Amino acid sequence: MSPASLAARLLRRAATTSSSPFSSLARRGLRSSAPVPLPRRFPAASSSWAGANPRRFLASQSQASSAKASADENLRRVIESEIECVVQSEQSTADKHIDLPDSFPFEVVDNPGDQSITLKREFAGETIQAAVYTNFDTEEDLDEDDESDNNEESFKPAIQMTVTIRKPEGPILEFDCNFNDDELAIESMRVLNRDNPDAENMYEGPPFSVLDESLQKALHRYLEVRGIKHSLHDWLYEYMMRKDEKEYVVWLKNMKEFIGGN
Repeated sequence: MSPASLAARLLRRAATTSSSPFSSLARRGLRSSAPVPLPRRFPAASSSWAGANPRRFLASQSQASSAKASADENLRRVIESEIECVVQSEQSTADKHIDLPDSFPFEVVDNPGDQSITLKREFAGETIQAAVYTNFDTEEDLDEDDESDNNEESFKPAIQMTVTIRKPEGPILEFDCNFNDDELAIESMRVLNRDNPDAENMYEGPPFSVLDESLQKALHRYLEVRGIKHSLHDWLYEYMMRKDEKEYVVWLKNMKEFIGGN
């Protein structure tokens, strides 16, 4: 269920205006030669507006409070409806246990509330970590022959990952990868300073796409022997879709808790 279906409502407030309380006082001053002192407060007995203005203010407050309650209640009902819809339509996958593939070499770190998971393993003295996330802004076209622009089943979010490889000493290798069609594409790579991996203005090498083809193939093979390969895609996609559904329901419930109500 797409989060885009969540309806948003804006709170409207009533604006009120009032006439200047000094108008009658000024007219009296024009008729009299003696100066008329300004009162410290508007006396209730001096004019009729003094009693009306507080009532108008209270009415405005009451209207604003009523509008707020109505908007809050409407949003709460829409959130409850969305939660029920997601739970019912995705129940078969949300509660499904997804088994690890055979010979899966990674430990899966999945912290509730995080939008990504981390795959971790030790390999021949190296520490390998892959942060996996779902990019809903980039979709894979699963049916290029389908001419229908409205066929949502022909698209699915892209699975992307950032792979970090560390040795006990020396620099760090980092790869940005994307699952494309039938291969794992390396979008970019960096050689980072271990002592300052976030250093700015550091030379990161040329774009991966302009590297010599033999070097590109060698780097793909380098990742493959460490377990980073396209065969992970189907399992990762299923796992990340289930995670997104669970996190979305929690997100809706947190919003409902903030709005208030039962």
